[in-house]
Amino acid sequence: MPERKDYYGTLGVAKKATDDEIRKAYRRLARKYHPDLNPGDKAAEDKFKTVQEAYDILNEPKKRQMFDQYGFYSDSGVPGGGAPPQGGPGMGFEGFDFSDFINQQGGRRPHPTAGADTGGRFTDIFSQFFGGREAAQQQQPEKGADLEYSLNIDFWQSIRGTQVRLSISRQDACTTCNGSGSAGGAVATCGDCNGSGQVSQTAGAMKFNLTCSRCNGSGRLRNVCPACRGEGCTARMDSVEVRLPAGVASGSRLRVAAKGNAGRMGGEAGDLYITVRVEDHAFFKRDGDTIEIKVPITVPEAVLGAKIEVPTIDGRAILKIPQGTQNGQKFRLREKGVASARKETRGDQIVEVFLQAPPANDERTRELLRELAEQYPPDPRSELWTKV
Repeated sequence: MPERKDYYGTLGVAKKATDDEIRKAYRRLARKYHPDLNPGDKAAEDKFKTVQEAYDILNEPKKRQMFDQYGFYSDSGVPGGGAPPQGGPGMGFEGFDFSDFINQQGGRRPHPTAGADTGGRFTDIFSQFFGGREAAQQQQPEKGADLEYSLNIDFWQSIRGTQVRLSISRQDACTTCNGSGSAGGAVATCGDCNGSGQVSQTAGAMKFNLTCSRCNGSGRLRNVCPACRGEGCTARMDSVEVRLPAGVASGSRLRVAAKGNAGRMGGEAGDLYITVRVEDHAFFKRDGDTIEIKVPITVPEAVLGAKIEVPTIDGRAILKIPQGTQNGQKFRLREKGVASARKETRGDQIVEVFLQAPPANDERTRELLRELAEQYPPDPRSELWTKV
């Protein structure tokens, strides 16, 4: 019995969640636990794999239907000890010997996903008996998978915006067959099932309609493209040009439509999702759209007040230091921060000042400091003892 897992709980959605809700939950968690955004974090990497596994099941209607019905998903179908199929409650095949049926097949398995044993287990027949429609649907167009890409940019590229050209490996439509998976030529009716997609087989007194193994339930035979082996797509390197807007922040996720893997059997391509990671700057610190810096000031500037020049991301700016400024005091420069990538506004710049004591290397300086101490005799630490 496959391990039962709570894929809905993993994504944090209800069992009745829509496809869009599942997709949004997956993207949010994938962005949070992506290994590129959590380097060296094994727990985040394991969580990302768990989230990816849950999304792979719930994003596919057939897989989700099986998970909802039986509480688990298995590529080989429902095992012999699993829940009964919809065809009849309590219907089981344990105890039946299907060796006669296997012998009628010439010793070969009737379906590529059959089980390993030929005795009382019914996986082979069950998967074909209920899988005829699924096999036929495999020939229908299928959307390609989305791709994830991590992009590192420097601080100034994020502030001013930039345009980058990426080289990505993706599955693209086969140029030989134009994505059809067929080498062309006439499509013939399958002679084994006469175009019905199913064949009848008997095991003792029981008769089954099984998926035709020759045409996989499609009822037609085609010439498979030798370049892509019938998949309709091949791997190749592709160049993608991406424009990053001014103000893009670390962790931002950009979508490039139709630049994921090509679809199968002529289906539309998936999308490319780019997660941006911005390198830190040695001086400017960014918090959202706010820029923070620390600037030293002298004791006379703090006591008497002054106008000083401070760096901003736009160049130099004048900051007024009022009289009696204290160490660690913060000042705000309006609209000197980062331009918002989502709205037409700019953040602010916060300037934190710290006092820089003058070097007392000569007697004249020491004399002035002694005079200052005499002019200001109160002990600034006297109030500390009342709070201890």
